[in-house]
Amino acid sequence: MEIHDLKLLLQGHLSDGLVTIVGSGLSCAEGLPGMTELAAHLRETIGGDLAPVDCECWAKLAPAVAAKGLEAALLDIAPTPALEAAIVARTADLISSCEREIIAQIFTNTKKLRFTRLLSHLLKPTTGIPVVTTNYDRLIEIAAEEAGLGVDTMFIGHFAGALNEQESRLSFCQEVTLRSRQVRYRYRPRVNVFKPHGSLDWYHREGRPVRYAGELPSARLIITPGINKFRNGYESPFDRHRDRANSAIDRATRFLIIGYGFNDDHLETHLTPRIRSGIPTLLLTYELSANAIKLARECPNVIAIQRGSVDGEEGSSIFVNTAEIYVPHLALWELDTFISEVLEP
Repeated sequence: MEIHDLKLLLQGHLSDGLVTIVGSGLSCAEGLPGMTELAAHLRETIGGDLAPVDCECWAKLAPAVAAKGLEAALLDIAPTPALEAAIVARTADLISSCEREIIAQIFTNTKKLRFTRLLSHLLKPTTGIPVVTTNYDRLIEIAAEEAGLGVDTMFIGHFAGALNEQESRLSFCQEVTLRSRQVRYRYRPRVNVFKPHGSLDWYHREGRPVRYAGELPSARLIITPGINKFRNGYESPFDRHRDRANSAIDRATRFLIIGYGFNDDHLETHLTPRIRSGIPTLLLTYELSANAIKLARECPNVIAIQRGSVDGEEGSSIFVNTAEIYVPHLALWELDTFISEVLEP
């Protein structure tokens, strides 16, 4: 396939009915730590303040984390409640610290997020742009505001904001008119952000989930990988965000998937069957996971782009119609390059 034809094919993908799935790969590209850095941080910071039973569990878990990574280790060995709380706290501390540095750069206009650039090229449905992310950070929300869009997280208020989906949606209403006995609402263009694994600004207060953008000594509401993820995922507000994410996936007529590895069972029960049913899907990532490669090789409706290299020269490895092609000297898997080469030629 000629590069011109490939770019036309990619341009046509960003049309009506698009649902965007964002994984940790995009946050890592912006400077946030990945699983390797997180696992190292946990090994360095978890220990002395735990009870003996928790230390014993960590003594079993830590070598597994070092050997096969955090996610695989937590799937094999369930942490005790106190150890899980420590993992959540240390995880939030690391990501929050790195996030602050990135936010400071954005605030002083020394950095522009890739997702901000992308949003200017996406259609803006009146119901909002649906974005599902497994990330804890707030970079998607910030990117949307930097693009001049509203952000609907289903929370209302700035201090201890309550989870209230209806009020959150109505807060974006700009005008109400009556025509032919029908009430019509005009809403501000916005991004609907669904976070089934939680967010750095989610806390518990008096038994209910709240949203507060600042730093608090309380534990954040985030779900770490592993066995306990499934139990925690059915508690509020995770359940509501998961339901809305799955609903968006079920209604989608096409997918844009950025930096996501297809290793999350909370989403996979809906996402992978929809892709296999024939929904057009575009995948951009540094390295395709084994599950993603399987989809790309078996589903002609999937275009998957990852980093490629031939004879030491980097380019893009691209699956189109289940066949793999190589495009030299062009990093189309990287979102900034994709935007420059495909959407802003």
